[in-house]
Amino acid sequence: MNSGGARAKAAEEPSDAPAARPPGGPPCTPERRRYERLRRGDRVAVVAPSGPAEPARLEAGCAVLRDLGLDAVVGKHALDRVNLGAPGPVRGEWHRLAGSDADRAADLQEAWCDPRVRAVVCARGGYGATRVLDLLDWDALHAATGAPSGRGPKILHGSSDITALHVAFGTRLGVTTSFGPMPAGVLADLGPAAADGASDERLDGLRAALFGGPVSLPGTRALRPGHAEGPLTGGTLSLLTALLGTPYAPPPARGRVVFLEDVTEAPYRIDRMLVQLLQAGWLDGAAGFALGSWRDCGDPAELDAVFAARLGPLGVPILAGVPAGHGPRQRTLELGAPAVLDVPAVPDPHEARTHEASTHEAPPHEAPPHVDPTHEARPQDPAVPDAGALTLQTLPGGAR
Repeated sequence: MNSGGARAKAAEEPSDAPAARPPGGPPCTPERRRYERLRRGDRVAVVAPSGPAEPARLEAGCAVLRDLGLDAVVGKHALDRVNLGAPGPVRGEWHRLAGSDADRAADLQEAWCDPRVRAVVCARGGYGATRVLDLLDWDALHAATGAPSGRGPKILHGSSDITALHVAFGTRLGVTTSFGPMPAGVLADLGPAAADGASDERLDGLRAALFGGPVSLPGTRALRPGHAEGPLTGGTLSLLTALLGTPYAPPPARGRVVFLEDVTEAPYRIDRMLVQLLQAGWLDGAAGFALGSWRDCGDPAELDAVFAARLGPLGVPILAGVPAGHGPRQRTLELGAPAVLDVPAVPDPHEARTHEASTHEAPPHEAPPHVDPTHEARPQDPAVPDAGALTLQTLPGGAR
């Protein structure tokens, strides 16, 4: 399969052209500065640029952030509710947003531009982030990103629908961003672990990503072996495809490790979105793929078949089952950070059994060894090899 044809060949040619300046914003920045790690006592602003948060869950999630030693404050409109159409009485059975587009954009803008705030944490996903992109003052956001504070760039954190913001902030502001569990989502369930200091992979992963520490996410299935290195890109598949053809489209994945995940999308829809990325040339030259959770997306075996058919011909490593995205196992990833993807080759079990049988075959004049039937539960096969891992380059932490 040729994913790009002449387009892929042309993309291999180096370009000396300056970074493009998208409409209504600063120039796109190919290189990204990594966000500054947090310290205990830092202020984080929790805003809702997409769907509305349930008050009890939002408070529970903010309590987890406070248990991590952060000063969590909530945006003015995080609990607002409006429908998708013109202003009017809110109908509960219709889809709702956390306030008007202007109000959600204002909360996000105010939080990012506030010099006291070191991280902007999105309360939840849902829908609505793409609708605020045109209402943000990108020049002001860019100025706030580089404001003299004695510390590096602040953090944007969230997942799912927030992929739209990850792409736009990464491209227009030139910073890495944090893709992981949100206060009104999974974090709301982690209160006991946070309060007791207990170990929890989701909480430990968030702490490592925000405060500093090793970030390595193991996969469960090697769809194609290999080794890849490059900046981490991607996010929720449906948002990446929704941004194509807009001023906020993600930069091509050439030379990058691509992370993909989604929720409640049927396999044929996932196939269609991958075909769209391929036909758009977005995946030309991708270094490798780390596939996260695909919660409620149909038969996992069918999904693996789709990934193997669509992505396999690109000839790069593919690791499935990375614990990031939707679902109960939500680890945190720094999009834009240098990443290493290792996917070892998995031995063919048939060949392994054939080899073992040939090496253990009794000589023709020797009696077969005695086999104790009580030991049949102790298999002699070697342990199943590690499927591989996605590892991010570690930066020194800011925690004190």
